Amino acid sequence: MRTDVLDRLERFYDAVPRDAARVEEFDTLVLFVRDGAGWPFYARPRPGAPEAATLAEVTAVRERQRELGLPEAFEWVHEHQPSLLAVARSAGLTVLEAPLMLLEAERLPDPGTLSDVPMRVLDPDETGFAADIALRRAVAAVGFAHGGTARGDAGPAERDAALARLDVDALDEEAARVADGRRVSVLAGTPADGPLASGMAMRVGDVAEIAGVATLPSARRRGLGAAVTATLARELRAAGTDLVFLSAGSEDIARVYLRVGFRRVGTACIAEPAAVI
Repeated sequence: MRTDVLDRLERFYDAVPRDAARVEEFDTLVLFVRDGAGWPFYARPRPGAPEAATLAEVTAVRERQRELGLPEAFEWVHEHQPSLLAVARSAGLTVLEAPLMLLEAERLPDPGTLSDVPMRVLDPDETGFAADIALRRAVAAVGFAHGGTARGDAGPAERDAALARLDVDALDEEAARVADGRRVSVLAGTPADGPLASGMAMRVGDVAEIAGVATLPSARRRGLGAAVTATLARELRAAGTDLVFLSAGSEDIARVYLRVGFRRVGTACIAEPAAVI
């Protein structure tokens, strides 16, 4: 990965949590602590740190996370701190090595060529915007609860049931971010079945990360994930975003994004304690 691209990604990763979290520094690591309710953040390497994180620093952050009642979670780009992978594993953490992919805009297809299901970019000025935000998150909740790309039984009924379990503060936060332009949210669905797939993107300046792309298991294998991603990427490009990236949860999922014009440029690492059997 080019150094200038890596530097831009690191600045983006550091900026995204800062408007909703306070920062605690541990030498080469930064722990983001959310103020108030909402999805908890993680620890990352500090931008510009002259040295790699050590086992002692990782251990200190984990102790602080436990003290605060936070998940013991770390995220980083392997190409930025390649030695952190071995350190995290020596600390007893399990590391997901997710394909890190950048958009090649000239290869971005028309979403209509990927799926015949209508795509809709959520607009804060439209009636029903708040309900649409809730539906986006409900689709994501069901999709990620049934990981992978295989078809399954969970569908609209499970999506509607998930609405009652959503975090109200998280809904309000997403609505505010869409309204001020820092987030783009998309729903895909039909009049008969309602929303079947969803996704969103986070923007900081001219850099954006596509995330949360999910399809109800009953609607998979219809090109919805690819079409949602293409819709988000087109909206971002139209808004002047010139660096669009994402992290794929697996090699199978990465193949979906290859169809949309993304190419792998590195590895995004996500570490957490190993599961107790």
